[in-house]
Amino acid sequence: MPHARLGRAGARGGRRLAIFALLALSAIQVPLAAANELSMVRQAFVRQVSRHLSLPAAVATRYADLLASALQAGGQEADAGDWAVLVDRNPRVQAAMLFARTDERAPWQWVGATPVSTGKPGAFNHFITPVGVFAHSMENLDFRAEGTYNENGIRGYGVSGMRVYDFGWVDARRGWGKGGESQMRLQMHATDPARLEPRLGRPASKGCVRIPATLNRLLDHYGLIDADYLAAAGRGDSLWILARDRTPVARPGRYLVIVDSGARAPDSPLSQ
Repeated sequence: MPHARLGRAGARGGRRLAIFALLALSAIQVPLAAANELSMVRQAFVRQVSRHLSLPAAVATRYADLLASALQAGGQEADAGDWAVLVDRNPRVQAAMLFARTDERAPWQWVGATPVSTGKPGAFNHFITPVGVFAHSMENLDFRAEGTYNENGIRGYGVSGMRVYDFGWVDARRGWGKGGESQMRLQMHATDPARLEPRLGRPASKGCVRIPATLNRLLDHYGLIDADYLAAAGRGDSLWILARDRTPVARPGRYLVIVDSGARAPDSPLSQ
């Protein structure tokens, strides 16, 4: 009988060891899987995103620090997921940068950068794109461009099917009259491919963030800032806005972070 008790205790101990081993293995596999995703998206960025920009290592680190500081200041670091879009609205920079991390304790790593256009003051209803952390949530549902032309022959949201990322009404500084603040609708979207996309890299919008169509498709396909949308789809919600052929990453993000680096040099710290 003592031997039988010893055998049962040994079996329980063996099961515990097996559980601990599985937990340890999963702890190794999760960062490895995240690292593989990071590498995959980084390669896709280089292949697919037009006019991708290069950053010196020191500049990439500085932007990673700006991203982390902005998220920490707002208490949003823990629920940021593993992906984020950082935009430097500085007139001498005008770039969007994609960052990723392998888990919430890991530092942010630069994935890629590309020119954008933010708000150009000087005309009525033109805002200076606000800085801050902006949640991509279900409170302000995205939509897709119809590809229609406005009265100036411009497809403001780009070709049909382009995703329009909507961050809702935000306070922003007016770029006309006596200044001051009003509310504007902050969106991130593609733009007219023939007339406006070639001009990305300089302030030109009414306050929104204009991005290349190729970056729009990359974000859309991998669901890189679609955490809330994908969670809703996982609960069974029918969301036509999500791409049918999407291949979402494991831990998508949910934030657009806009900063002003204060760059004063004649040339941007980014190079094409």
